[in-house]
Amino acid sequence: MIEVEALHKRFGGQVALDEVHFSVPRGEIFGFVGPNGAGKTTTIRILATLTAPDAGTATIGGVPVADDPYGVRELIGYMPDFFGVYDRLTALEYLEFYAACHAVPHRRRRSVALELLELVDLGERINDQVDTLSRGMKQRLCLARALVHDPLVLLLDEPASGLDPRARIEMRELIRELRRMGKTILVSSHILPELEELCTWVGFIDRGRMVAAGPMSDVRNRVLAGRRLRVELVDADDVKLYAARDQVADRAGVIEAELVEGCLEIAVEDDFADQDLLLDLVQAGVAVRSFAPVTGDLAEAFMRLTAPAPEEKAEEAGE
Repeated sequence: MIEVEALHKRFGGQVALDEVHFSVPRGEIFGFVGPNGAGKTTTIRILATLTAPDAGTATIGGVPVADDPYGVRELIGYMPDFFGVYDRLTALEYLEFYAACHAVPHRRRRSVALELLELVDLGERINDQVDTLSRGMKQRLCLARALVHDPLVLLLDEPASGLDPRARIEMRELIRELRRMGKTILVSSHILPELEELCTWVGFIDRGRMVAAGPMSDVRNRVLAGRRLRVELVDADDVKLYAARDQVADRAGVIEAELVEGCLEIAVEDDFADQDLLLDLVQAGVAVRSFAPVTGDLAEAFMRLTAPAPEEKAEEAGE
């Protein structure tokens, strides 16, 4: 549904995007992750037809963003990280106004607005002025604004920014409901545990370059697999666990081996051949019940993918 190829953008002497590639299949929730200034908002603004790229292409639903911005705007709903509201309008008037901006027929504007207010759980606030709503309510209202023309794709830039825990949960559940309704959703956020629960696909961007992208489990395992392995033994006791630990501790490529919660956890080098270790354990008579990489979380993947290279660390230290 979203295809980005070799996207490049420069602001003066600063490269904001450098050959950015990723795709988002139809019906997925894509978490867009990166440090401040990495290029997330620039990418989203290009997809929203608000910024033109210097090079590369982006398409939404097969429609080129640069060549047919009006066609793209029919397909997308955009919720920016900073949004304005018309404080003196009621919630109902606010959505009716934006429905008119998107050429929703006059006879349908009120019904569309009422349906969306129910969807975002503001059905009881239809006659309240926007300036009386809490921040969380305003953000749900702005999400409803992005939906007035029933777009296929949603671009959400930090939708949970500044929300309290309850409001963040409500926003997360609302995004899930939108996926069930068939929407394809790209969402950026700094709240990594919530993205991990919410998203089905993920992309990491750092200093204007994509460093990983794909299905959530594939990317997480690709980044973190092989760093630690967990071995569970059949009828494990301390004697068997210590024997297994001694069996692998001195093996080339093994950094350390320790007992964790009744299992053997082994830290290994990135290029370590996991299958060879399993074969050696079995041939040594160790009864292995399970053998698998320890799955780290999204925050750990983020830290590894965005860590400065050794030469950059040396430059920062003035070496």
